[in-house]
Amino acid sequence: MQFLDKIINQNAFSLDPSFKSKFFLESINSLTSHHFKRSNLYKDYLKGLNYIPKKNNNLSDIPFLPVRLFKDFDFISIKKKEIFKTLLSSGTTSNKVSKIFIDKTNAFNQMKVLQKIFYNVIGNSRLPMLVLDKQNQNVDRKKFNASAAAISGFSIFANKIVYMLDQKNDIDYKKLNTFLSENKDNQFLIFGFTYNVYNYLIKKINPSKLISKNFSNAFLIHGGGWKKMEEKKINRLQLNSELEKKLALKNIRNYYGLVEQIGSIFFECKCGYFIASNYSDIIIRDENLKISKKGEKGLVQLLSLLPTSYPGHSILTEDIGEIVHDKKCKCFGHGKRFLIHGRLQNAELRGCSNI
Repeated sequence: MQFLDKIINQNAFSLDPSFKSKFFLESINSLTSHHFKRSNLYKDYLKGLNYIPKKNNNLSDIPFLPVRLFKDFDFISIKKKEIFKTLLSSGTTSNKVSKIFIDKTNAFNQMKVLQKIFYNVIGNSRLPMLVLDKQNQNVDRKKFNASAAAISGFSIFANKIVYMLDQKNDIDYKKLNTFLSENKDNQFLIFGFTYNVYNYLIKKINPSKLISKNFSNAFLIHGGGWKKMEEKKINRLQLNSELEKKLALKNIRNYYGLVEQIGSIFFECKCGYFIASNYSDIIIRDENLKISKKGEKGLVQLLSLLPTSYPGHSILTEDIGEIVHDKKCKCFGHGKRFLIHGRLQNAELRGCSNI
């Protein structure tokens, strides 16, 4: 899509709010029309809503797909021969996973945008990266689950990757100590899903087996897995406090995003907020799916300019969020600030009957 060419090389948080509002609205309407023409399934869905794509529809009127629909239907706006990769979400108790089909253009734009966003978090240097996972021995380069997709995405920021776990999911202390020894005087990245951070860096790691339990020169990036953390009643501040207490780990950034919507990745800033980039936006809806009032919590609707190979540009999640207006926060630059407060319990989202 040509509208991406206009902003793809800019800083990810550079757009003035008034300019972004107009630009984003025009672009998201264009994307809706694009998918209406190319996806019969999406066309049927919009017809069920009596929605007609137009150039001047308001952002709040852009139809959303409830995220769980991606577990039941294969939404696609390209020919099957154009599929470059298929992304799979994490399994649930029903063992259903979302299947997201992307072409080479989407894959390239996703990497480009991730680089632009990540630059604001840690800069442009490639660093050694410690992954809190085991190395997948049988990688299917055309199908990625949530874990593999995230590791693959963040690997572009690494000049070397070391997996901390062996094939039995135990900590490989020999490999870990070699990594720590090689980087004792250098900054390095640690990447993992949030529950793995808690499970391995707090609960299971044995400091007496480490050549150094000082991880002060590490920069930890983590995300996902908060449902398990909520069950253990551990919040972000408690997690950060335990990491600092046990490993002197202070540089910690949580990120938020969905496999179902490429291009929408949000990093936590120093003030503790997630911030929407030039390529994404967020709307909060109440229990009746109306726009929530200022400062109210509600369901998170995510919008992204990147999904062109499937209609994932407007998704209603099952997450509870809140847009925050904090004039003191100057992190990154422009962009809506928001918080995520957890998952909607036993959700039955409306609008699922239109297919």
